Parts: sequence; C-alpha cells; structure tokens
Amino acid sequence: MNGPYQDAERNRISARISRYARVGAGLGGVAARIAGGRLFGTNVTDRGNAMALTEALGGLKGPLMKVAQLMATIPDALPPEYATELATLQSNAPPMGAAFVKRRMMAELGADWRSRFAEFDLHPTAAASLGQVHRATTVDGEHLAVKLQYPDMASAVEADLSQLDILFGLHRQFDPSVDTREIAKEIAARIREELDYTREAKHAALYRSILAYEPLVNVPHIHPELSTGRLLSMQWLEGKPLLSFKQSGAETRNLLATAMFKAWWLPFSHQGVIHGDPHLGNYTVFERNGAAEGINLLDYGCIRIFSPSFVGGVVDLYRGLLEHDQARIVHAYETWGFKGLHKDLIEILNLWARFIYGPLLDDRTRTVADGVAPGEYGRKEAFTVHQALKEKGPVTVPREFVFMDRAAIGLGGVFLHLNAELNFYRLFNEAIDGFSVNRVAEQQSLALAAAGLN
Repeated sequence: MNGPYQDAERNRISARISRYARVGAGLGGVAARIAGGRLFGTNVTDRGNAMALTEALGGLKGPLMKVAQLMATIPDALPPEYATELATLQSNAPPMGAAFVKRRMMAELGADWRSRFAEFDLHPTAAASLGQVHRATTVDGEHLAVKLQYPDMASAVEADLSQLDILFGLHRQFDPSVDTREIAKEIAARIREELDYTREAKHAALYRSILAYEPLVNVPHIHPELSTGRLLSMQWLEGKPLLSFKQSGAETRNLLATAMFKAWWLPFSHQGVIHGDPHLGNYTVFERNGAAEGINLLDYGCIRIFSPSFVGGVVDLYRGLLEHDQARIVHAYETWGFKGLHKDLIEILNLWARFIYGPLLDDRTRTVADGVAPGEYGRKEAFTVHQALKEKGPVTVPREFVFMDRAAIGLGGVFLHLNAELNFYRLFNEAIDGFSVNRVAEQQSLALAAAGLN
C-alpha cells in the first residue's frame, strides 16, 4: 500500500543510490590509481595521489568533504602527504534557495512556521557541509541563529562513509603501520551524531551548565519550541572572528588563548567531556566597551563523552611523563585500550605523547610550539611516528583516543594563530587540581542527567 511514508522511504533509498553512484565515480579513479601504483611498484603515498584524491573530493561537496577534513586533522589517520592536501578542502556547499528554505521550515515546524518568528532571513549567513544558518528573531524580540539541515543528509552521510571506508581500506592493505579501522568507526559515530540536532541541543545545555561560572566563555541557550531533530534554534551571540585579533596586543591574545584552553580542558578534566572540533568557525570573540572579554562557543555537533577511566589515563600519562614513571605511562596506554604493547612500541607512543604534553610539562611562560607555522603543527612529529611504526608497528589506535588527540592538535593550532604566550603547565595543573576518577564519574553523571543525556 502506497502512502507518504512509503514515498519518503523510496526517496531516501533513491537518494542513497544516487549518492553511492556519484561518490563511487569520484573515488573509483583514485582507488584505481593507488592500486595501479602498488602493482607497478610506485609510491602509493606520493603527493600526486594525494592531489588526485583532493580533487575528487572537492568536486563532490557535502559530508564526504567533512569526513575527509576530519581525517586530515587526526594524526596518523593518513600519511602526511594526504593530510596536507586534504586540509586544503573547503566545505562550501551551495546554500538552499529561499523557496527551498520555506519548504524545509514547513516540514520541520508546520505550515504556520513563519508566524512563530517575528523575523526570519531566508538567506543564510553561513553554509557548511551538513546545513546552513539563518538569522531570525523570536516573537519576544530575541535574536536567534537557526541551523537548518540540508535534506537527505542521512542518506548522503551513509553513502559517503561507506565509499570512504573502501578507499582507506585499500590504503591499509598497502601501509599497515597504523590500523585506521577504529579511527573510521569513531569518525562515523561522531558524524552520525552531528545529524541529530536534538542531541546537539542537549550538548549545548550540557556545556551551558558546565561553564555557567566561567566568565571567559559564553554558551548560547536553545529554544526547544523552535527546534526539531533537523532544526536548531539558539541564542545569537554577537562576536568577531578570532583571527581578527591576531594583531592585537599580547594581553588580549593571551586572554583569548586562556579562554580557549578553559573551554576545552575544564569540561574534559571535570566531567569527561570534550569539544572535538576546535575549528576557527566554531567560536567568535565577544567584547565589552570595545575590548575583548572572551569567546562565544557556537557549535555542539561534535562532542565526545569519555569514560572517567579514560580521563584518568590522560592524567596518569601526564604525571608519568612529568615524573619519568614508566610503569604509570604504560598503565595509561593500557587504560586507553592500546594492545600488544612492547618496549619499542611504547617508545614510539612516547614520542607523540611528549609532543602533545610538552607545553604542559614546562613550568614557564612560552608559546605552544616555538617557530612552527599553524598549518604545520604536529606534522613533523606525526611523520616521525608514522615512519617508526612502519618498522616497529603496527598499532591500532583506540576509538576514544581519536578526538582527544584531534582536539589537542586543533587547540595548539589556535594558540599558534594567536601567537599566545602562556604558562600551560599552571593552567593544566589548575584544571586537574583535586582530580580523581571517582570525582569525574560523579560530576559527569550529574551533568549528563541535567542535560538529558544519561
């Protein structure tokens, strides 16, 4: 029997098949090039292959580009040549037109949707890979940022994840030093969560609760009566792009870097929650009387909730490195889920750990990585680790490790953009003062329950 549900289901299946075909065509030639290079003994990780992959993805737009960008920012997920090229991708999806926006809003809020706003700008202020943002005003006069998801995103995401997994599965056969399967699973889980705006609303409520008494960070409140699973209406927070403060005085740049540090590491060390996407577009700077006062944290689609024991591993590794306690270091890696550890593999992991923790181990005011360009932060170290793993590996990177590592690298890049000079050692030790796994478990349980995430 036919009906609206059956028609919608056919449309979803049709959209997914169409997406499979387009993505498959775009990536098929790259996969053949890599496989052919392997057969004829050429280098499968050369810059030419990386450029071909970037060109194929750049023509497709949509969620596949978002996945590729994520892969490019996760150390060891890809060879350095690929990471460098894919990092140049831009998620500039073509925006939905006004007529299309009206139909989408009607589908989410009903035929009378327009009467629920005093004003609604049909032209987006920003467009990205999964949706676009519109300015609006409530009937009570509050300014809103309304995020509207593009249609058929669930189908597009599933098609893109499947095809990209095929491509990187091929790469794993040729370069098994890092098993990327757990990384791929983690990325897939986070991308699927980003499609659920109801969950994102709960994430925002979680952060609003956690950072309620942190004056350096603003978190928007959500309007649930104007939100659905694919529509999110939140408070509009006025602010300027962070990079517009690159030439400001040291006091301002350091204040903004401190705000960024607290926005990411206080929720992690106290409640086991981290913002997995420290992208420049996810925050702005709020001012008071013409002076920068802190940051607005805008996007809550990519939030990772960790087990308290994993957070304990982060602190154990830090203290192990600080005190040269090898047993504690190994215990931390085992807590995270690294398997088959031996002396050589532990030393390779320590190379990366000493880079990530370096600024936190150094009790002095300093930049996060002296003399390193923002786009190159971590690249040399990742290459060194990758080469060592080719000889001593392989290693399977545990899922929980992925976005914590990515956040550390992304945040370091922001500090470099700001040329901030801070005592990262003291900031981190303030964050973990009085730390215990049981305390994190208790605070996490309370915070998740309050946000409806338990």
